[in-house]
This record gives sequence, structure tokens and C-alpha cells, in this order.
Amino acid sequence: MSDAAPTLQLRGISKSFGPVQALTEVDFEVRDGEVMALVGDNGAGKSTLIKCVTGIYSSDSGEMLFEGKPVSIHRPKDAARLGIEVVYQDLALCDNLDVVQNMYLGREAHDVLQRLKEPIMEHKTAETLKSLSVTTIGSIRQPVVSLSGGQRQSVAVARAVMWNSRVVILDEPTAALGVAQTRQVLDLVTRLAQQGLAVVLISHNLVDIFEVATRITVLRLGKNIGVYEREKTTEREIVEAITVGAPTKVAGSDESEPAPV
Repeated sequence: MSDAAPTLQLRGISKSFGPVQALTEVDFEVRDGEVMALVGDNGAGKSTLIKCVTGIYSSDSGEMLFEGKPVSIHRPKDAARLGIEVVYQDLALCDNLDVVQNMYLGREAHDVLQRLKEPIMEHKTAETLKSLSVTTIGSIRQPVVSLSGGQRQSVAVARAVMWNSRVVILDEPTAALGVAQTRQVLDLVTRLAQQGLAVVLISHNLVDIFEVATRITVLRLGKNIGVYEREKTTEREIVEAITVGAPTKVAGSDESEPAPV
């Protein structure tokens, strides 16, 4: 693991909703060129943590660092300016619009007369899809409603990386996809990391995680149970950490201590 500062690092993040403690002093990090999986049972705090990262929620305590420097994120635009993009499970695509229009949704390019710069948008869309080796989309002008699940996921991911992104967060990207479509998406996740992006993969599918993840962070009841290197752990160990807790294990270290209670 590089000695350089993590691209995104959270320290001691806590968040409560009234009497419900959703996160308790959670540490989390992801580095350039890696896929950090974020796993945990329903209610473990995964969504809350990501919403704190993206400015949807404000944490009650803790700090966030980007490239080693403290940052404050109070709204989604703050996260976007840093280069943090999220592809949510619902993808947030408009079925009635074509691929180009979805890629530029809310960020359309206009000339001085406020006319759309269609050729520029088409070129950038095609260039981004090509850079990610997305070859299954026949035309960038076909409506999104006509695309398969895997193709739609590819459009959503391409939209996320088109805007000079540094960190891409994928929320259950293979949920409800078939075998072939899942393969497309996992290949895409791998290519994102190969291009030097810091990738956070949220998934319940351990088979997918063990195929593409570099490291795995386990949340349980709002606490960080441990960070595991994929090559030095097993699915059984991760399942035990998710379901019953396990000794905290820091990637690259043989030391352990009892999990917080």
C-alpha cells in the first residue's frame, strides 16, 4: 500500500437521528487505484456514511480529509467540486432521454445564445464511453429506456467519471442484473481503478466483492469492525464480521484487538 495520503479519509465520523445512533466514530479511507468495498447488513450504516461523504447529511462529529487536507462538505455540490461522484442504486437516469442527454443532465453545454452544443456533447460522451471500454451501446442517441440493465449502469458510471472525478462511489451496481450484465459492470469497476480512480463499492454480493475489491471495510451496527485485504481474508471471515462481529483487523497488520461494543 502506498505511503501517500488516502484520496478520501474519514476519521471518527458519528451521526445520530434522535435517539438512534447510526454511526459511532467510524474511520474509513479509499486510495487512488483501488476498489474499497463497503459491506454490512441492512442498518449497518453504509448509506448513512456515504450520505455524510456526499453532503446529504452532516456528521455530528469527526473529520473528513481529501488528499490529506481537511475539507467540509455541507451539500452535494461541495462533494462534486472535490471530484466525489455517486452512482446510486436507482441510477437517476431519465428513460425518455437519450444517452447524451443523460450524460449531461443538469450540466448541458450551451453557446452564448444558450443553444445546446450538441456536437461537443456527443464527442465527449463517445470519448468517455470509449475510455471505459463500453462497447455494448449501439448509439449514443438511443433512448435510455431501450438499454439493458448493464448498459444503463454503464451510462450512469460514465456520467460519474466524465466530470474530472477522483472518487466514484457505486451503490449496489450489480443488483437485479443477469450474469452477462453483471460481468460488464464488474469489468467496468476494474477499469475505473486501473485508470487511477478511487472506487468505493457498496454491495451485499460477496462473490462480486472478492472478484474486484482491493480491500474490504465491514460496518456493523454503525461501527467499523475492521478493514480486510481481499487476498488475505475469506468470505467466511467477512460473513462472521458482518453477522457477529470479529476482532478488528487493519489491512497490512497482524495485530488485532476486540471489536468495539
